[in-house]
Amino acid sequence: MQKYPAGDNEKYIPVIKIKELRDGSASPNSDHACNNVPNDYIINNGDVLFSWSGSLLVSIWCGGIGALNQHLFKVTSDEFPKWFYYLWTLYYLDEFKRIAADKVTTMGHIKRSDLNKPLVVVPNKNIIDAGSEFIGVLIEKIINNSLQITSLENIRDTLLPKLLNGKIEVIS
Repeated sequence: MQKYPAGDNEKYIPVIKIKELRDGSASPNSDHACNNVPNDYIINNGDVLFSWSGSLLVSIWCGGIGALNQHLFKVTSDEFPKWFYYLWTLYYLDEFKRIAADKVTTMGHIKRSDLNKPLVVVPNKNIIDAGSEFIGVLIEKIINNSLQITSLENIRDTLLPKLLNGKIEVIS
């Protein structure tokens, strides 16, 4: 994201690095990118992210819009549903960690060629559709619950200081 720095007083989006992926959100201390980052590097709630360097993680991002840093991939497919590629990526995570551990010099990582080696069982359309009815619905509930939690945390963080300072009171 060094090619897309946010200027002073310019609207920005947070740069999502491994720390933000691990935390599940950006913070005021996160790096900033300008708003005209190409769409290929933009992430949104519900995107599947995979960190391939350092801490290898697979997560469904629910931390708002962001700009994808160089050590993260957005995993997506035009052919398969989210639940399918998310769970297969998660399934191979331990293998990717083993590959990275074998290459540790300063920071373990995997190469793009390592991503071509795993084999995936692709069921027929009926099974994919049935999986979407059950697993896909569960994944969407996980995303919605995570977004609700974030919303409730923001409300709490706004109201609690006002309550403690006496600016608002609870009437029973």
